[in-house]
Amino acid sequence: MAHLRSRRRLALAVPVVLSLTASLGFLPGAASAAPLTASATPSADGPNLAYVVNTRTDHRTIESVEKAISAAGGTVVIAYEKIGVIVVHSANPDFGKQIRAVRGVQSAGATRTAPLTAAGTTDEGAAQMLSAAEAAKVSRTAAAGEEPLEADQWDLRAIGADKAAKTNPGSKNVTVAVIDVGVDDTHPDIAPNFSPSQSANCVGGKPDTTYGAWRPVDAGHYHGTHVAGEIAAARNGIGVAGVAPGVKVSGITVAEPDASQLFYPESVVCAFVFAADHGVEITNNSYYVDPWLYNCLDDPDQRAIVDAVNRAQLYAQKKGTLNVAAAGNSNDDLDSNALVDASSPDDSTAVTRTVDPHKCFDVPTQLPGVVTVASTGVTGAKSYFSSYGKGVIDVAAPGGDKYQIPDTPSKNGRILSTMPNNQYGFLQGTSMATPHVAGVAALLKSTYPWASPAQLQALLKAEADNPGCPTAPYDGNGDGVVDATCVGGKHVNGFYGAGIVNALRAVK
Repeated sequence: MAHLRSRRRLALAVPVVLSLTASLGFLPGAASAAPLTASATPSADGPNLAYVVNTRTDHRTIESVEKAISAAGGTVVIAYEKIGVIVVHSANPDFGKQIRAVRGVQSAGATRTAPLTAAGTTDEGAAQMLSAAEAAKVSRTAAAGEEPLEADQWDLRAIGADKAAKTNPGSKNVTVAVIDVGVDDTHPDIAPNFSPSQSANCVGGKPDTTYGAWRPVDAGHYHGTHVAGEIAAARNGIGVAGVAPGVKVSGITVAEPDASQLFYPESVVCAFVFAADHGVEITNNSYYVDPWLYNCLDDPDQRAIVDAVNRAQLYAQKKGTLNVAAAGNSNDDLDSNALVDASSPDDSTAVTRTVDPHKCFDVPTQLPGVVTVASTGVTGAKSYFSSYGKGVIDVAAPGGDKYQIPDTPSKNGRILSTMPNNQYGFLQGTSMATPHVAGVAALLKSTYPWASPAQLQALLKAEADNPGCPTAPYDGNGDGVVDATCVGGKHVNGFYGAGIVNALRAVK
């Protein structure tokens, strides 16, 4: 679980959006470079890596670049002509350098630092399963009209989702796609609301819509199933309830099927395009794109990753899809001048580096128009692990905190939700906060079906509750050391953004 949303996101205020636009705006030098010819004799003695090659979107340019890719020793996996992104495999160690010199190529780079194998999330800590005996104990405390395990779902009550469900549980015309490690749609709490036609396996960059391809490969790939249940677990008298138990949920698998569960850029590009082309209204992104925690624009490979994923998520936005992503679990100030990244690249040998989060981007959460989500615990305080930053965080939501103990049957401050094989378990992380926001956004979309992604984001912020910065120094784990400093006022600040989302207001 190298990175299921324990991640973070960039402050994409107008200056950042402009900087991205300017820095990714295609350089004249690249456009005028000479094309490779078929007479080139590329080396093939390097590691077999995946690349994204980003071009203009006209068919003639893409056709010409594809010929150059072949001449440079590359194999096209798939070309997303609508956004000008081509996924390529090549064993030529100079492929990136050679292809960046081709006319029409605007950016290009490797998406991994280790060779391809046969084929990151943001939860914090190990999963805690709910045993049958524990579930039976919790069920005995259920009030009339509640789901059997709802007494342990303090998070629903914290944002008024329990009351919202009585007014409007959400519309079947709204779908939230869980871009993740896979979703177990056979779970009895997920099956009633699952949408197979909007689900796929995008690992490797090309969608596989074979029935069941979206399912996790094993019970260890549980993250997406937990997220899906938080969003849309049905109120059907079984287990738990989701924030929006009346909407549909789909699964788009992007994580590698091995133990690494890495989320490579080409898979995420595929997911955003697939979601957009299949009528998905909201995507949930509880991860960061591997192998770089931060992608710095002065590095050609990392620049190409930012470019490719940004093209895909902007395409989704233009098609009417709101993208919601986790801020990360590093307790980092994303509005600071410098952060230490000791985990990148995470698919080979990491090298400690200092980065400026205003110039090096956590993808996709820091991309323009993406809703960045911080995490809170049962008291409403920032979770000890949640990253933060004024101008970066858009909204906050319950993501759990083991140090904030609720008055519930299990006394567990984490988030209870669905797990593969008809199980239930507790997790904490900005991974868990993000689906609460996606669920509230789905309720807003149900209430205001014509709202655009930008309007939905504005509504999320307008209807949020902001507790303001804490009056006392923040000590998340209670060890007597100040762990973070909140900057801002009652309306917008670094811990909560515009505030903690409110499901009840979303349906009223």
